[in-house]
Amino acid sequence: MDVPKKRLAILGSTGSIGRQALEVVRSLRDSFEVVALAAGSNTSLLAGQIAEFRPRLVSWRDGAEPPAGDFETLTPLEIAAHPDVDIVVLAMPGGAGLEPTLEAVRSGKRLALANKESLVSAGEIIMSEAARSGALITPVDSEHSAIWQCLNGEASQPSRLILTASGGPFRGYAKAQLEKVTPQQALAHPSWSMGRKVTVDSATLMNKGLEIIEAHWLFNMPYDQIEVIIHPQSIVHSMVEFADGSIKAQLSHPDMRLPIQYALTYPQRLPGRLRRLNWPELASLQFTPPDSGTFPCLRLARQAGEKGGSYPAVLCAADEAAVALFLEGRIRFTDIPTLVEKALEEHKGISSPGIEVIQEVIAWSRQLVLKTAGAAS
Repeated sequence: MDVPKKRLAILGSTGSIGRQALEVVRSLRDSFEVVALAAGSNTSLLAGQIAEFRPRLVSWRDGAEPPAGDFETLTPLEIAAHPDVDIVVLAMPGGAGLEPTLEAVRSGKRLALANKESLVSAGEIIMSEAARSGALITPVDSEHSAIWQCLNGEASQPSRLILTASGGPFRGYAKAQLEKVTPQQALAHPSWSMGRKVTVDSATLMNKGLEIIEAHWLFNMPYDQIEVIIHPQSIVHSMVEFADGSIKAQLSHPDMRLPIQYALTYPQRLPGRLRRLNWPELASLQFTPPDSGTFPCLRLARQAGEKGGSYPAVLCAADEAAVALFLEGRIRFTDIPTLVEKALEEHKGISSPGIEVIQEVIAWSRQLVLKTAGAAS
């Protein structure tokens, strides 16, 4: 008996994760059908995707040149809740992904989640809505996918989650060296091909800090049982330790298509077109503790997560604004954690905020960063 194809909506289809998700679909055309695409302003690339995959539903940013094709135009929120969509791949960057994430889980969709900021900013709300609606959140981040795979089939609660980090392009740098870092250097990641914002976050280690908060919500783990370790080879994607001292790890080449594919095919594993590990080629696997003194974003993120309430939303929004300023050449690399810390210090925390309050906090945090950076320049 033929199994019907799963119907995909890819929100953020022209970004790094969205493009790689479409690569996975190309290799598994018998399993998936792309029914919806949503992009930002890159409508020339979107037009090519529309011509190839022929989605019935399309969205793009207001003001961008409309792409050609025969489709219905909807908003990302409408696509996320559409009855013709089985799986939503949420690859929209930054705070823009918050409302579509919430809409997808409220609608009981299967959500392949690549957007960090939504779960960090509103984890309590999103996980509560998912429990209510029966939505399944399948993590796309390689680290969370690794933990998810290691926990699969385990009846016991883990005693420790260990997130691995490559250390980014500036591993081993001193603070004085970081002050001279350029956007071009920060975007040259040694292991992964990612979007601009997440690549800079990897260089500051903020990316790993956000993943600590995500892991707290996804796996219901206390913060003091979530650790980070630097692993430059990016072969071990994360590890789980159990009460008896056993540790399970998930290993593969650093290729985002693998966690994307598993998020889409779970609970099955399909062959695809992914490179296999060749053990004799692995000369060594190194593990060292992170340098939180030189890279304070990791510490700031953990503190925001432990404080809870509205603090993680401040963290996300301040970081997003600061990274944008850095990429525009308006602040130094080392100004990113300084601006984030100022926003966290000036914020008066709100416990259990609703989504409207979170959005207000996000707007406040962004404006504070822009104002502070403007005053400092």
